[in-house]
Amino acid sequence: MATAHWASHFLYTAVELKLADCVAAGPQTAEEIAKTTATHAPSLYRFLRTLASLGLFTEDSEHRFSLTALGEALRTGVPGSMRATVIIMAGKILNLGLENLTYSLRTGQTGFEKATGLQLFDWLAKHPEEASLFSETMVGFHGAEPAAVAAAYDFSDLGTIVDVGGATGNLLTTILGRHSKPRGVLFDLPHVVAEAPALIASRGMADRVRVETGSFFERVPEGGDAYMLSHIIHDWSEEQCVTILGHCRRAMKPGGRVLIIEMVLPAGDTPHPGKMLDMIMLVAPGGQERTEAEYRGLLQKAGFRLTRVVPTESAVSVVEASLI
Repeated sequence: MATAHWASHFLYTAVELKLADCVAAGPQTAEEIAKTTATHAPSLYRFLRTLASLGLFTEDSEHRFSLTALGEALRTGVPGSMRATVIIMAGKILNLGLENLTYSLRTGQTGFEKATGLQLFDWLAKHPEEASLFSETMVGFHGAEPAAVAAAYDFSDLGTIVDVGGATGNLLTTILGRHSKPRGVLFDLPHVVAEAPALIASRGMADRVRVETGSFFERVPEGGDAYMLSHIIHDWSEEQCVTILGHCRRAMKPGGRVLIIEMVLPAGDTPHPGKMLDMIMLVAPGGQERTEAEYRGLLQKAGFRLTRVVPTESAVSVVEASLI
């Protein structure tokens, strides 16, 4: 456990130097790669040998390095690329929060804001390049979830699904691709949905998805049959979550429902990725992961009744709630 951050840092440095891109066209020696990356060839050889031991590269008898199938995921701009995910998850954005974990535990405040003076999403709004990488990371990090959610929950009887804070529309278009009846409204801040129209069009959904911009702290689109909140509620404080859910309650049609898509924590000592993620929520955006009982309590505060929790084949579940 104590040395886990070593591999994380090695991975980040490999991405920072774009080593996977260097050998995408074919095997190269450390000396050849060093010329491209402006690095010290003997030291780079040692680093590449280490990365090969982690399964990212492979070294042949002539000391040339090639990518493995795992290493291919570090390339820039290829399908399934995890490059953005590595930059965000192993880079400075989350580390700024984690370096101040003790502060967060003592105060309940975010370590990221202590380090930068800004709340995470306010900081991202001022750094568009990092914001774009963050959005791409969310797609990569939660890559298995859209198809799992679309398969596990029956969306087929819904008329309009409002995806609140839906970013590029990856989840919404996946659901609509599986269920032909519903139409969608994608709602998020202007800079967050900037890349959404291209993704929606690429999936043939331009006639079924309407994009609206705004802040869910102020309003959400009216008239939806279901208000979907995927990895939104875990980002914010209890009071802010009640505000977001309150806007959904006032905007939905009679008989509407809220669908919260999150990692629902198991009770006791049972291992779950959400328990680690809960600490990232503490130090970065200031939110939290919750158990079923904690979701029930939150929803009651906002005027909802938790009706069921639908597990999926991924780490997330669909928490369904209706009006009290």
